[in-house]
Amino acid sequence: MCLGIPGQIVEIADAARKLAIVEVMGVRRQVNVACILKEEPIEALIGAWSLIHVGFAMSRINEEEAALTLDILRQLGEAQEEIEAMRASERMLAS
Repeated sequence: MCLGIPGQIVEIADAARKLAIVEVMGVRRQVNVACILKEEPIEALIGAWSLIHVGFAMSRINEEEAALTLDILRQLGEAQEEIEAMRASERMLAS
């Protein structure tokens, strides 16, 4: 299963190579935007939201969809932490 993380394009790093800087949950990284670039100047992508997967902006999404997805990912992370805590507790009781 592939997981795309919502990120907002905040600047263009290298227009010729179609590289932009995307902010994902407070972390900035460089991604390739060739998959979402249409017949527009690359600078038009600044402020746009996209699903990011392995260094590529795969599809555009709107801000509401991005917020909902980020909220679900946060909830999943919290659930995973709780599951890990339960497993650790179970191991302690078993030993």
